Amino acid sequence: MSLFRLGSPVESPHLIRGDGVYLRPGEMRDFEQWSSLRERSRDFLIPWEPIWAPDDLTRLAFRRRIRRNNEEIERDETYPFFVFRSDDSVLLGGLTLGQIRRGVSQTGTMGYWMGAEHAGKGYMSRAVRAALARAFGSMRLHRIEAACLPRNAASLHLLQRCGFREEGYARSYLRINGAWEDHVLFAILDSDPAPQSQASVG
Repeated sequence: MSLFRLGSPVESPHLIRGDGVYLRPGEMRDFEQWSSLRERSRDFLIPWEPIWAPDDLTRLAFRRRIRRNNEEIERDETYPFFVFRSDDSVLLGGLTLGQIRRGVSQTGTMGYWMGAEHAGKGYMSRAVRAALARAFGSMRLHRIEAACLPRNAASLHLLQRCGFREEGYARSYLRINGAWEDHVLFAILDSDPAPQSQASVG
């Protein structure tokens, strides 16, 4: 079985198809691609993420991560996806629709990361648009929120391109790389104008 077949999108019931990308929850077969990409991207990602655990890139930690993610999906709390390139199933990064709140809110939050070698090529914009189509479609959410460090220009521009609107500024909002950091707050509603390009959802 080839490496490309290992990333085949046909098996996941949570598959999301986008423009040149697809998203699905992670599986144990993804460990080698994931750990290699994260290790190669360590210096690129560390400034924007919580402190990595000492065993973060081990197979055992990945197994625990997959188990936890599956439990969160079952409870309709969080939907962690890996983002793959459609034509060769290369892992590009990750995107999470989390903190799902039902009832009168119908709201979730979006976070994402991209491997260093794939950044700046438009893949994450496509993944975000595809995830929004699912969130406002079959997931029946009304509002998706996102937060971004003020100095992360690439992420600020991505959210704006994908139709998010800036709504505020939160002091000491999240602990990033060991320090409490201010964040710019964004949100998009199901009634807002569609992003610049539409993604197909499968």
